[in-house]
This record gives sequence, C-alpha cells and structure tokens, in this order.
Amino acid sequence: MENPVLKAIYERRSIREFTDEPVPRQYIIEILKAGSWAPSGLNNQPWRFAIVTDKGLIAQFEPLTKYKRIIQCAQCLLPVFISKKTMYHTVKDHQAIGACLQNMLLCAHALGLGAVWLGEILKSAEEIKRLLGLSDDLELMAVIALGWPARRNQKSKRYPIDELIVFDG
Repeated sequence: MENPVLKAIYERRSIREFTDEPVPRQYIIEILKAGSWAPSGLNNQPWRFAIVTDKGLIAQFEPLTKYKRIIQCAQCLLPVFISKKTMYHTVKDHQAIGACLQNMLLCAHALGLGAVWLGEILKSAEEIKRLLGLSDDLELMAVIALGWPARRNQKSKRYPIDELIVFDG
C-alpha cells in the first residue's frame, strides 16, 4: 500500500548520531506543533515542551544520562513534560504523551531530521527541571534528541504480526 503516513511509520528509525548543522527554528516549532496535535482525553493537551539549543546547556545534560554520546552530537534537545495541573486521568494522560512523542518523531522524520526518544534520562528528571528552572507542576516524560542524521542506514526488525495477535475472532 502506497501511503505517505504508512511510509513514514515504516521508514522512521531512531537516529543517535547527528551532524554539526543546526536545526532551523521553524522545524523545531513544526515538530512541537505536530506533538500538540496528538489526541488526548477530554482534549486536555497535557504536554508541555522545552527547547534546548544552547550548546553549553546541552552539555549540562550529558552527565544526566548514560547516553552521553547522543547528547554530545545533538543540535537540539526537546524535553517533553506532562502538566500535573492539566491531568485528569493518569493512564489516559500518559498515553496521550506517548502519542505526542510519536507525532514528534514522525514529524522530524518527515522534515528529513533524525531524532531519538530518550527515556533512561528520566532518572534525572528533577535535575533537568532544576537546570531549566521549571516548576514542580511539570513531570519529565522524555527527552527527544534532534539533529540532521550523520547516516541513514539504520536497520530494524519487528516480530511477525501473527506472533503479536493474542486473540482473533
């Protein structure tokens, strides 16, 4: 089936190495906008975003994760938070953040950028909030590392779909 949305879903890969070329601000805003169009229960839109492009500030993220080398070459970090004030249902709101993150990754791919969803960095959530001067209302959900891909030959495999179906009928 030839469909641009399906093509993007099947071709998108996590990119962990980036060139030194900066990411244009309009691309960053487009990625955040795509994230903001994810579905959320009661349309509460619980996501909040930070944009980190200052190389000195990016460097301060390095000791906060075991994925230091990804942070080092990223041209932009997009910490994604959930607003506890906006939440109404823990599971539904966390699912909405997942949809938001996927929209952001697909948008980055569509723009020719590379991105990776960093979750291990959540162990440093409080340090990141302090580093950015953010309120306790915000809870870190992920950081997306972003830049122009240094290479595009990433491979991935998926289980056959019949192994994933647990009931049919």
